Order: sequence, then structure tokens, then C-alpha cells
Amino acid sequence: MANTRQARKRVRQNTKKGAINTARRSRIRSYVKRVEVAITEGRKDDAMEALKQAQPEIMRGVTRGVLHKNTASRKVSRLNTRIKAMSA
Repeated sequence: MANTRQARKRVRQNTKKGAINTARRSRIRSYVKRVEVAITEGRKDDAMEALKQAQPEIMRGVTRGVLHKNTASRKVSRLNTRIKAMSA
């Protein structure tokens, strides 16, 4: 248990920030899931549209500190590769 005032405040801040980051991470996963569902169902146009919506959300996660920059880039790149492979 935190003993000082600043330590108690830090616990409150960490709890609040953790909840916000969890929501952000969940939101990013939802966007990625939409792309993956469209890919598995074979709907290329829907997958491209979903990726266009997911990409800024993923990069926003980077600026907010939820995801690492390289992780986000890798996710976008792999989704894009899977969409491009659908036409072949």
C-alpha cells in the first residue's frame, strides 16, 4: 500500500491510465479483427476499406504509447500483404 500522498496519487493515475490504455488496445484489436474477417471471407474491397480505417487507429496507438512503432508497422504491413495476396 502506498504511504505518501504522491504515491497514492500515482496509484490513482496509473489505474486511470491503465483503463484508458486497455480501451485503446481493445479498439485497435477490433479494427484489426474487421480486416481479418473480411480477408477470411474473401471480400477484398471490404478488407481494403477496413484497412484504411484500421491504419490510422493503429498509428494513433503508437503516438499514445500503446503500441511500439515497429509492431504497428509490422501489423499494417502483414495485413496489407494478405489483402494483396487475395487477388493472386
